[in-house]
Amino acid sequence: MEYGEYKRLYDGLNGIDDIQRFIDEGYDRRLLETLYTQKVNRMVKKRFHAVKSKAPQMLKAWKKGETICQIADRYNFPPILVAMMIFQQDGCGRKVFWEYVRDPDLLDSPETAAELREATEKDIAYSPDANERNKERGQWGEGLLWKWLDDQGISYQTEADEREDEAHQGKTPDCLLDEPMMFEGKEIHWIESKASFGDAVEFKFNSKKQLIPYTELFGQGIVVYWTGHLDGMECPPGIILEDIRILEKKLERSDDD
Repeated sequence: MEYGEYKRLYDGLNGIDDIQRFIDEGYDRRLLETLYTQKVNRMVKKRFHAVKSKAPQMLKAWKKGETICQIADRYNFPPILVAMMIFQQDGCGRKVFWEYVRDPDLLDSPETAAELREATEKDIAYSPDANERNKERGQWGEGLLWKWLDDQGISYQTEADEREDEAHQGKTPDCLLDEPMMFEGKEIHWIESKASFGDAVEFKFNSKKQLIPYTELFGQGIVVYWTGHLDGMECPPGIILEDIRILEKKLERSDDD
């Protein structure tokens, strides 16, 4: 994806209505939800402690009748996290709070239960449903990768297989090929599946935490960002950047085999 298009989407994704607006333009829901979630997660990391310091004021406003979602809108912060701060400030433990989120009927107050349901419905980044969608996107990407390899008759170890192998304890790519393969003239040993969007921030983080260590352990490999990535990003040595279009390509066995 070109930077101009990416920036228009990233800057324009500020809520559920924006996601639907871009869907109406023809964009994929997985891409939009992924970009929105990444944007919200980054904002939360930057502002969490500053917003949490306002928890006493949040609780006071809530006790006076302002709803959780109204307070969340005022602080421009995810409703579920605002609810958590308010509940914790009011003496509720984190574990109990998440039990309430999963089943608001556990609350004594029907009004509070209704507010928590509203917060859950509006929060598409931190609600249980959002977490489930993130998990499903990850499984979707891994499924695409496994089928692509299986259809070519290529054997590999999954991350689960590797974790059971004492020789591969520690850093574990999603697919470690049983033998080196050639991809567009380059020898590869592993493939990593990413359900996130590969923008500069995400790719830099993934490279440092996972991809570069993989190259040091196993050699050159591929990272696939299934919902897309920015065009023209510079890759560290030994890392090949791909998106869903990899499904139109093939791996080849080395000339030495």
